[in-house]
Amino acid sequence: MQAHDETGAYQDSIKTTVRLALWTLAWAATLALAKFGPGLLWESRQSVVSWAAVAVNLVVGIGWIVAFARFLRAQDELQRKIVQDALVVTLGVGWVGGFAYVVTDAADLVVQDVNIAVFPVLLGVVYSVGVLVGKIRYR
Repeated sequence: MQAHDETGAYQDSIKTTVRLALWTLAWAATLALAKFGPGLLWESRQSVVSWAAVAVNLVVGIGWIVAFARFLRAQDELQRKIVQDALVVTLGVGWVGGFAYVVTDAADLVVQDVNIAVFPVLLGVVYSVGVLVGKIRYR
């Protein structure tokens, strides 16, 4: 009976991981549509279409958040702890680093403006390193 429960939990974990990956791809696709659609697919003066693309991106983003919550609930305690630890560090780096940049920019200490796209990439790297460090720490 226990082997069946473990197999079922493993299958649930795989399902939620696949769903999270699909929601992530869908969110990235709708984000690209909202960003690059004006000018490439429709004229940038068509604000109704652009707003619709942003609205679709927000709805898919909410779906991604729900999928991530389900993904976390399907993980075992150790994997959940590793992800939560990585998220804590990522939130801290985002919060502290983001406000430090705002303050330095407001004080005209920033010599060259940084592209805002660097920020989510930085957070993604911090999260990935956090998960990797957690997996090494708890092996």
